[in-house]
Amino acid sequence: MAYDYDLFVIGAGSGGVRAARLAALEGKRVAVAEEHRVGGTCVIRGCVPKKFMVYASEFAHTFETAQGYGWSFGEPSFNWKGFITAKDVEIARLSGLYAANLAKAGADLIHARAVLKDAHTVELLGKDRTVTAERILIATGGRPWVPEELPGIEHAITSEEAFHLPELPKRMLIAGGGYIAVEFAGIFAGLGVDTTLVYRGPNILRGFDDDVRAHLAGEIEKHGVRVVLGAQHTSIDKTASGLVNRLDNGIDLETDVVMFATGRKPYVGGLGLEAAGVELNERGAIRVDEYSRTTADNIWAIGDVTDRVNLTPVAIREAVAFVETVYRNRPTHFAYDHIPTAVFSQPPVGTVGLSEAEARKTVGPVDVYVTRFRPMKTAFTGAEERTLMKIVVDQKTDRILGVHIVGPDGPEMIQLAAIAVKMGVTKAQWDETCALHPTAAEELVTMKVKQEAPELRAAE
Repeated sequence: MAYDYDLFVIGAGSGGVRAARLAALEGKRVAVAEEHRVGGTCVIRGCVPKKFMVYASEFAHTFETAQGYGWSFGEPSFNWKGFITAKDVEIARLSGLYAANLAKAGADLIHARAVLKDAHTVELLGKDRTVTAERILIATGGRPWVPEELPGIEHAITSEEAFHLPELPKRMLIAGGGYIAVEFAGIFAGLGVDTTLVYRGPNILRGFDDDVRAHLAGEIEKHGVRVVLGAQHTSIDKTASGLVNRLDNGIDLETDVVMFATGRKPYVGGLGLEAAGVELNERGAIRVDEYSRTTADNIWAIGDVTDRVNLTPVAIREAVAFVETVYRNRPTHFAYDHIPTAVFSQPPVGTVGLSEAEARKTVGPVDVYVTRFRPMKTAFTGAEERTLMKIVVDQKTDRILGVHIVGPDGPEMIQLAAIAVKMGVTKAQWDETCALHPTAAEELVTMKVKQEAPELRAAE
């Protein structure tokens, strides 16, 4: 059968664009449909604009530190509307680059919502057009999840609306304890907003190392974020003066804005998956095998819509593996171990490998090395901030299983640490590396004292 395209990609985020470009460069006839803006979550409403906001929010702390180094200046002020305008201009530029790169590779970009009619046919809504394709790749990403049954939830926003607030609020409550919630709490607190973080669990950043979680919770409070744990909303009531957040611990908090960062879900609604024979798993994500093939033989899915590891670099690597497998006859799948992860909180977190608890559960006895210290830059000014560094080592093999950092430049350091962890370096080999002085990173290769096991630490 003759098809209109060799490959039709639904979704022009980082993963979809990478797969489309590579396939087009292989000489395949490729089209990409995008119902919103080219660039997807990361570029348009995720990590890129969020990082700009992190940068903006850090200057208040930088100004304070500068005074300790002898600088003096007038009262700083922040222009929210000016920043948002500049941010939107840069995001538009980046989106344009994605579209231009698709065109240069020879792929067709179609601005429309695509719906599967069967395994080879796609309807382009609003275009009065259908197209056929030999293979289809779904890369529609995810969207924020909110508890729709919560009374007053219509008064809340998500991270997507936080990028476009008409004005900077004076008071804000953020519901959630994951990395998105923690990052936005730091952003708005840094911009001078009275910020409260409310999370139902016993501590923030579920799934991260316990020492990282505890240390960061204390540090973000030093940066002006009020943290309320073990609580969640029972309702949100709109009043003449603001929004009253009623919590199940009996506390009522009035704020100007309520933001829910309580998770994300795969964007699969209305895609016509059932008509094409594409099944969902128990989490509502598209079911795929290790090569990203769905339950329909000619349809693949990558990125957040599969709910494997929801990170932009992972979606890109899955895209490359798809092209290698399908168009280069080199079956390839991405290995999901040892993925470096950053939380751009204030201070930031960088982590790779296993947490202490995971290592003890899956590997067995481990040695743990931990250091906490005042960073040189802020210690000079008398600030009480502290950096945490932690290394988890397999007792039997001496292989490093995990590295965890909370402190300035943690994400930058963890990228290089990830190379060593991925290669299976031992603690002895790690320690043979000469320290680079004076840096925070030198602490990573000078830790010699082992930390006692959790049960012993608890007994102290």
